[in-house]
Amino acid sequence: MKAMVFAAGLGTRLKPITDTMPKALVPVCGRPLLEHVIHKLTEYGYDEIVVNVHHFAGQIKEYLESHRFDADIKISDESDLLRETGGGIRHARQFLETGGPFLVHNVDIISDLDLRWFREQCRPDALATLLVSERKTQRYFLFDDSMRLVGWTNLGTGEVRSPYPGLDISKCRRFAFAGIHNVSSDIFKVFDSYSCPERFPIVDFYLRACMEHPIYGVVPEQLTMVDVGKLDTLDMAERICAECSSLTKD
Repeated sequence: MKAMVFAAGLGTRLKPITDTMPKALVPVCGRPLLEHVIHKLTEYGYDEIVVNVHHFAGQIKEYLESHRFDADIKISDESDLLRETGGGIRHARQFLETGGPFLVHNVDIISDLDLRWFREQCRPDALATLLVSERKTQRYFLFDDSMRLVGWTNLGTGEVRSPYPGLDISKCRRFAFAGIHNVSSDIFKVFDSYSCPERFPIVDFYLRACMEHPIYGVVPEQLTMVDVGKLDTLDMAERICAECSSLTKD
């Protein structure tokens, strides 16, 4: 099974740590974020893993070359241009287009998610299946009663984005994205049909495509997770990491 780890970001919210290293190598419980994610993926059977790189790309390449994992790891090099999340998937096409659906996992997500359970929730017709939760935030995906994606909103600004004219957000189910999604390999054909550029966010693409192509959300009954995107979340990540045996097992 295939997976992609987003590890190319600048990590600006983790400055000054990321002034000298990529976010992917920031340590949690004494081990880089990237190592935690790769170990979790391999534990659940992902044996072909793509890691995209940009910020301090050489450090990540050197780290992967000097460590052994139970997976065939490929580098999708974005040193020339940071392509954002959608462009990152598109750029890794040569590694991901064959072999069926693939998982996409942000490098800064530490969780106790059962990835096998998540795979089992994915519907056969889905272009993508998004892990979402009831976490409090300002930005939410909007879903209909069948948990099909219909839009997005920012509660702070009141902005609503949707391909459905006149969407009544009061009738939508509202959940926060958790940075993990299962993606059909058909997505590359849709990228082509939409003439997607080299650089674009995957959220923008999902919001554009969701009326024509089924994109669903999945909400686990229980989920402990932290987005290690800011300095004040590092302590929380250390606690969760220590509690999740699947992330600390050698």
